[in-house]
Amino acid sequence: MFRLHSLAPALLAVLVASAALATRDEPSTKDVKSWIEEYVALEGRDAEGMARQDELLALLADVPPLDDRAIKSWSKEIVKRWGKGPKLEKKGGRHWFWEDANRGLYIVAGETRRPKGLFIGMHGGGEGSGDAGNAAGSWGHAASAHDWVGIFPEVLEKTERGWTDAGTEEWVMELVERACRTWKIDRDRVYFGGHSMGGYGTWTLGGHHADRVAGLTPSAGAPTPVRNAAGELIDVEEGVVPNLRNVPIVIYQSDDDRNVPPDANRAAVQALEAAREEWGGYDFTYWEVTGRGHDLPPGGTPEFVGRVADRERNARPDKVVWQPALTWKRQFYWLWWDAPVQGAIVVAELDREANAVRVESEADLSGLSVLLDDELLDLSREVVVFVNGAEVAREVPERRLDVLLRTSGGVDPGRTYTARVRVAD
Repeated sequence: MFRLHSLAPALLAVLVASAALATRDEPSTKDVKSWIEEYVALEGRDAEGMARQDELLALLADVPPLDDRAIKSWSKEIVKRWGKGPKLEKKGGRHWFWEDANRGLYIVAGETRRPKGLFIGMHGGGEGSGDAGNAAGSWGHAASAHDWVGIFPEVLEKTERGWTDAGTEEWVMELVERACRTWKIDRDRVYFGGHSMGGYGTWTLGGHHADRVAGLTPSAGAPTPVRNAAGELIDVEEGVVPNLRNVPIVIYQSDDDRNVPPDANRAAVQALEAAREEWGGYDFTYWEVTGRGHDLPPGGTPEFVGRVADRERNARPDKVVWQPALTWKRQFYWLWWDAPVQGAIVVAELDREANAVRVESEADLSGLSVLLDDELLDLSREVVVFVNGAEVAREVPERRLDVLLRTSGGVDPGRTYTARVRVAD
């Protein structure tokens, strides 16, 4: 039999905690501004930086829900803070990202006064080789032809998978941020392209960050192939193809390329075709020619890049397919995952008529949230979330400062939201 006095300490603890929560002071404007400033200054792509950002967001969760006036005011503050962040050298030529160590070489080319877009050009190479100068020479005039500024980084470590090794991927995405800040580039006009290993980088970074790009042009490079014990190609690496549902991609390959044989790109195209059959979408063109070996595409890079040059990013598609590949990539379009499960596949679709979101996945979705604003759904009404057909959430979402800040990353309007609904705690 339970006795009253045995429950008293636990009951008292609950009452004390509830009272403390109820009487906790609202953060001062000064504190909130300092937390925003610290959040923006942190490196959010390493474990320590992410953990501290989460702590700051937890503090900001005590700020009461925002009305339209507060959203406008805090948005202005956040934009101001991000705008004070570091920038790139504007003049064309070779520059070091870390000047004191002569590390992080990048070349600026193309339109450097008033660019209409940003092109990230990735060089080829491999173990012990790779030169940003070659990429700038091959793709710089393509950037100029379309009035884009071109940034041509050199991988930090020259390995076979240089674009995703040794922090290079994090650095490339930081270059994107700083370039957009330096030239005030339209976030819907960011393009990736490259040849050979740079084609691999275009596929892979483009897939990992599909919500950041308007178009991809990989040349003579493919996602890393997956082979069975007999050496037969059976697939391509995870975290790339499924994510490309809403990004146009033009893939170039010569059938007699000995450096990068066509089987990997053919397998990637088959994966794209299968994804399109299963989930719809997937705007891709496979351009295979005969007799050009490992050369660049016929007509040169300006014509090749021109196949996606008029495309703009679809930042808020009605349907999203996400297969995470990075622990630090926690936002993908209008999904947020506190600890994304690498290799899992999440399919999420807006149902505007029902003011609902429908999610399909076989994965443990703990920590997954749907990000929202009035452009996606009507936040004055209940929003319903279904997972595999079962209702998991129903609420009128609140507009919160912590959501506004966590999705502002570098001030990208297409990825900034004011509310979220948790799919699973």
